[in-house]
Amino acid sequence: MRSGGIPAGSGRVSRLDPFCLPVRFAAKDAAADERVRHVELHRERVVVRRSLAGMRMALNMPVTAFIGVAIRLTDGADGVAPTASVVLEHKDPSLALPLFVSAEVDEAFAEWRSWSRVLGVPLLVEDDGKLREPFARMGGVLIARVRARRRRHNAIKCRRPTMPLRRRAGKLTPATPVHRGETEIIARN
Repeated sequence: MRSGGIPAGSGRVSRLDPFCLPVRFAAKDAAADERVRHVELHRERVVVRRSLAGMRMALNMPVTAFIGVAIRLTDGADGVAPTASVVLEHKDPSLALPLFVSAEVDEAFAEWRSWSRVLGVPLLVEDDGKLREPFARMGGVLIARVRARRRRHNAIKCRRPTMPLRRRAGKLTPATPVHRGETEIIARN
């Protein structure tokens, strides 16, 4: 499970697999001694181990303490290729965890959605330095436009009767016979 200090992958790509949890990896930390922190990522919790001013500490946090999985696109400057990164974001920016870094934007979008689905946290995008959700949600449910029901070209259309779709509810009128006080429901010979 340990990848030798840095996430596994080639020099251009840093990738952690969301479907092989738990995973251990090392991430950069500017405030920590030795400029590194060791992270254990599980489906329901995250353990961050680092040393500050000679004091070793371990932060054990639930995944729900993180605000979501963000995708960040950076422009290439000074001959550096543009990159896309997927980060598990926390309210405290020093606790954000990099999950995926690549020059391929399409791969980053797939990883972004996979990490969100596996960890059960919302998707986030960076907009003018602020993080926001790209899709409207109500609680844990995505809100989308209501689509009309169309059964004509459905694969199992032939197995369903269409008559119940055309029937109307019955109405009681004064002419409808109502039998009260009778003892038999069925007729006998």
